[in-house]
Amino acid sequence: MNKNIKIIYLAGFLFSISIALTSYVNSSFLKIYLSESSVGILYAIASIITILIMLEMPRILNRIGNRNAIILFSIFSFFSFLLLALTNNQLIIIIAFIIYFLSSNFIFISLDIFIENFSKSSSIGKFRGLYLTVINFAWVIAQAISGSIIAKSSYKGIYLFGALFVFLFSFIFISFLHNFKDPKYKKISILKTIKFFIANKNISKIYLINFTLKFFYVWMIIYTPIYLHEHLGFGWDKIGLIFTIMLLPFVFLSFPLGKLSDKIGEKKMLIVGFIVATLFTLLIPFTKEANFIVLAMILFGTRIGAAMIEVMSESYFFKLENEEHPDAISFFRNTGPLSFVIAPLIATSILLLTPNFSYLFFVLGAILLCGLFITLRLKDVK
Repeated sequence: MNKNIKIIYLAGFLFSISIALTSYVNSSFLKIYLSESSVGILYAIASIITILIMLEMPRILNRIGNRNAIILFSIFSFFSFLLLALTNNQLIIIIAFIIYFLSSNFIFISLDIFIENFSKSSSIGKFRGLYLTVINFAWVIAQAISGSIIAKSSYKGIYLFGALFVFLFSFIFISFLHNFKDPKYKKISILKTIKFFIANKNISKIYLINFTLKFFYVWMIIYTPIYLHEHLGFGWDKIGLIFTIMLLPFVFLSFPLGKLSDKIGEKKMLIVGFIVATLFTLLIPFTKEANFIVLAMILFGTRIGAAMIEVMSESYFFKLENEEHPDAISFFRNTGPLSFVIAPLIATSILLLTPNFSYLFFVLGAILLCGLFITLRLKDVK
């Protein structure tokens, strides 16, 4: 393994810690300054701005280079963390959160570019798989410590810790990563890519499956912490433990699931994944009297299903594509910002129509069922 790959792994780990520390905290923190429905609207606004900037990402990278872009956006990220930690002004909080959201999405995509570039001469699947394991491990560690940080220093403390890890991340890039030769970055042709997806039914179906999964992630990231903290009354020390247990499937199942996909086939595993994720999601509204162990096991079950869907959808897509259509691959990988627009707006509409927070999880279960029905119509590939 070359030195640059190791640097990217370390940098990705440090930045993932900063984002993972705060991702499940953001919605509860923002609720101090906004209503529950307004929190979702802010996420949607931040996502729209992010999508608009991402459309200009090739031009930005061609102008200043990927390394310089990461350093620039890490500076934006660092100051957004500091503002979230140090101010109580509502407008500044909103602006800082939008910068935080934009910079984190930009940096993760830029890191992905480094992984692709540094692993071209070797097995890209091997390096990407190990990179994802490192990232997932960072998310588990962050949840294990986030609860105790909030319990001892409030929400402000968690953003200060996040700023520290962003600073360390920036230091790694400035100090150790030099002489990166940027490729020519091409702007995605959205209309052409959409036409390609429409013309290829299985490609469009697996994209919808991937979007359903990202929709699930967004809904869970924003609304599960509010449900546990505000509606069930759990303290952040226990919430941190719940989320630590919840995320373990991504660390331990990704590699063996990849092997299973070759033996059993992605479609069968996708069906099982959607069934598991749907059943456990529909159990969440019935946990009002449950202790934290029961809740942790239910959320753990949702992530077993999600891990299966994530691994199998990527495996299926790249069996069909095999790097032949870079625009389609970029479109597939960047469903996150789009889901962060649509999911919060739907959730906000539900919260405006009914005060019962539990309905959110019934609707999410129904959306996962839609993913199952799409999967049933998917053609198996070898």
